[in-house]
Amino acid sequence: MKNMNQMMKQMKKMQAQMQKAQEELANKEVEGTAGGGVVKVKMNGHKQVLGVEIAPEAVDPEDVEMLQDLITAAINEAMKQVDDLVAKDLGKFAGGLNIPGLF
Repeated sequence: MKNMNQMMKQMKKMQAQMQKAQEELANKEVEGTAGGGVVKVKMNGHKQVLGVEIAPEAVDPEDVEMLQDLITAAINEAMKQVDDLVAKDLGKFAGGLNIPGLF
């Protein structure tokens, strides 16, 4: 019974640490870029877009599709960086387990 109580305390401590790490992700920022930096997307660790910068030379009324593709690419890059950040920050709580979809 003593071991069970100790294990429950450890689980609660780990849960609190994991919650804190998740909250800290909101304060971390990544930047995805495309087109050599003509499109930049800033995103926090919760995958919320914080801002988008588009250089004037990226805006061509004759080629709106290119701008759309650049924005999409920058967002996707930022999201990948957030995924890497989450895996790094929260992966330690998995104890080396590689459980798909956990984080």
